[in-house]
Amino acid sequence: MNQIDLSSRVAVITGGAQGMGYATAQRMLASGASVALWDIDAPRLALAQAALEPSGKVTTAVVELTDEASVEAATRATLEAFGRIDILVNNAGITGGNGLTWELAPDVWRRVVEVNLIGPYLTCRSIVPHMVKAGYGRIVNIASVAGKEGNPNASHYSASKAGLIGLTKSLGKELAKTGVLVNAVTPAAAKTAIFDSMKQEHIDFMLSKIPMGRFLQVDEAASLIGWLSSEDCAFSTGAVFDLSGGRATY
Repeated sequence: MNQIDLSSRVAVITGGAQGMGYATAQRMLASGASVALWDIDAPRLALAQAALEPSGKVTTAVVELTDEASVEAATRATLEAFGRIDILVNNAGITGGNGLTWELAPDVWRRVVEVNLIGPYLTCRSIVPHMVKAGYGRIVNIASVAGKEGNPNASHYSASKAGLIGLTKSLGKELAKTGVLVNAVTPAAAKTAIFDSMKQEHIDFMLSKIPMGRFLQVDEAASLIGWLSSEDCAFSTGAVFDLSGGRATY
């Protein structure tokens, strides 16, 4: 494992109780950062905190990311605990299951967009002013290769991740002279709990599209996220970094 220096940094990781978010927390703690895990799942948060605390300082907040007041409360609690927020990883996301666009229920479609796109907007809206005031920040948005290519039977998920790429590009330009950098990664599928809401045929379809012939490992994602969260990432903003095993090369 290469060394990434995040000494004295404070990272907020949404969806940090499991999967890619949890792996990112492990990597950041190993790199010297303190982490605040934001998640909707209180029992999993408690388990994650207990497992991670031997590696460094960890706080948690039960957050409904689509609710402005909940996000603001979590921001205040994190600032009270650490005095600063240097890194924001917008990792939380849902798939909303699979189905043809015209057969997906409107409430399901809206919920996916709310969690995957409105949630990151609200966290950025809450945290960015503190980063700008400090003159430093790193924001990493976890998009998806589906946001580049559009997966069939996942129009809600694909559209939400395409929107997150657009948010990354706009916000990156807005903050380019402030010391706050904003980038996105576009993973292919990683075998996490998110698979539980997918049909097997959709999982098989995603695997068939990856030239490497395997799914992403969460620690591989955490390595790239860790670098994008560091001072070594100094001249990339509004950029999209591929993690698709060769599926997308643009």
